[in-house]
Amino acid sequence: MNSETSPLFLPDAKTLEVTVLVFSGASLMCVASTIDPMRAANRVSGSTLFKWRIVSLDGNPAITTCSLPIAVSGAFDPADKADMLLMIGGFGTSDISRTTFTASLRRAMHHYRMIGGIEAGSWLLGRAGLLRGRRATTHWEDMEEFTAEFPEADIRPDRYVIDGPVFTTGGASPTFDLMLHLIRSRCGMSVALDVASVFIYDEAHASNDAQPLVSLGRLDDVHPKLATAIRLMEGNLDAPLTIGAIAKRCGLSARSLEKIFAKAVGEGPGRYYLRLRLKIARRLITDTKTPLADIAARTGFSSAAAFARTFRTFEGKPPSSLRSGANR
Repeated sequence: MNSETSPLFLPDAKTLEVTVLVFSGASLMCVASTIDPMRAANRVSGSTLFKWRIVSLDGNPAITTCSLPIAVSGAFDPADKADMLLMIGGFGTSDISRTTFTASLRRAMHHYRMIGGIEAGSWLLGRAGLLRGRRATTHWEDMEEFTAEFPEADIRPDRYVIDGPVFTTGGASPTFDLMLHLIRSRCGMSVALDVASVFIYDEAHASNDAQPLVSLGRLDDVHPKLATAIRLMEGNLDAPLTIGAIAKRCGLSARSLEKIFAKAVGEGPGRYYLRLRLKIARRLITDTKTPLADIAARTGFSSAAAFARTFRTFEGKPPSSLRSGANR
């Protein structure tokens, strides 16, 4: 079973409830790559697309490899229920997987629609017997040992692998790729691109790209001209280009560019361009003290009045309302 037939990787506006189980010895980057994309998705969408709870094995803070503790809301309880369980493991996790925790994990399997092993979290899935007959991956440093340990699984050197209700990732960057894929699948390409932009994460790799890659790869199978068009938009916020001019610079007709955007992003280039300008304007309003008239000029509006009208149409409130009590 691939991600297209995995129920949580299908379009769904319902809030996804996630339990994040962090083990001491995990990488801080793996924790951030798991949680921050969900936080950013909620932020850029203005709605609660994801709700998560962070727990540890014993209820005490999990200590990451850089000695920074991860605050948790309590201890892992296999009887708790949520849509997804994400286990973030690191140094020492393979030893934990030899304990009675594996029995708890097998019980917990019945309370989640999907379970994922982040980096060394894949060892926990394997020792609990949840990888038997499934495709899986782990961090490239452990690949040989992992393959020998679980011969009944189809171990691959991929960045991440989704097989039915179970998925595994190879490390921090592949986890970010996976979370972007989850966001794109459930919430649409536009939200995924906005989340990637929050972290200045230009592109991501395909799931089956080998882990030790040098090139930047791609965000799923986006049309190569799409990135060019968006870069042109980003570089011309104060003096917006016409869609015809953007298409010409991309070596396309305006109609072809419209089709590319409609298929990949779910909206036309004109609307996307306008939303991009308004997104930048919103950040300037909430995060700076720049006068609204200057923000209007910097985002390509002919006047403060035109900016206010357009902003109200899209946001449902005037830009001035964001200046007090804005959520940063």
